[in-house]
Amino acid sequence: MIAGLDWARVAADLDVFGYATTGPLFGATECAALAALYDDDTRFRSHIVMARHGFGRGEYKYFSNPLPDPVAALRAGFWPHLAPIANAWNAAMGLAPRFPDAHEAFLARCHAAGQTRPTPLLLRYREGDYNCLHQDLYGEHVFPLQIAILLSAPGRDFTGGEFVLTEQRPRMQSRAEVVPLAQGEGVIFAVHHRPVRGTRGTYRVNLRHGVSRLRSGRRHTLGVIFHDAA
Repeated sequence: MIAGLDWARVAADLDVFGYATTGPLFGATECAALAALYDDDTRFRSHIVMARHGFGRGEYKYFSNPLPDPVAALRAGFWPHLAPIANAWNAAMGLAPRFPDAHEAFLARCHAAGQTRPTPLLLRYREGDYNCLHQDLYGEHVFPLQIAILLSAPGRDFTGGEFVLTEQRPRMQSRAEVVPLAQGEGVIFAVHHRPVRGTRGTYRVNLRHGVSRLRSGRRHTLGVIFHDAA
């Protein structure tokens, strides 16, 4: 599944747009099983109600360790393909951190710095809910790419609720991208910065992501973040 993605296209889209879609990663049955985990509080370490913190409306839960097998498999499976892209980005932006071949080695780096809490999460939105534009940083050690996978079916389970990215380039107004996703499809996107080549060399642009207002229904999303939290 992951190895079979068109990684040349993914890398090119990330360089040009700051995001790339994956095509289907899960079928409808797998999506339903992952979404159903939301009601099992024993699987999670934390429950966030967005309105209490000014994050928007809706809620999400961070998984506890051990992660569910499909979530752990996504982290392990995507890492060997994303780490070289992340290393190339950091080199282009003049940033010192480089990422090891194994995700476990990067997690050890996070844990040594006090970032020990797992960050993969499930999000649930109902009619009228939305997620404000934000960045998922969580500490000193940040992997510059993350993945959101839509577990609900647009048009059947919900309307509205589009995944949105904004990009702020120096001395320019923000540019917005709306990313349509099918059920089971993922979007890989920049967590914070990405490099852009200009006439005077490469510079950093700042990205934020969020979800537009849900018009009807219910929407579940799986978020896969590769750094752990302080």
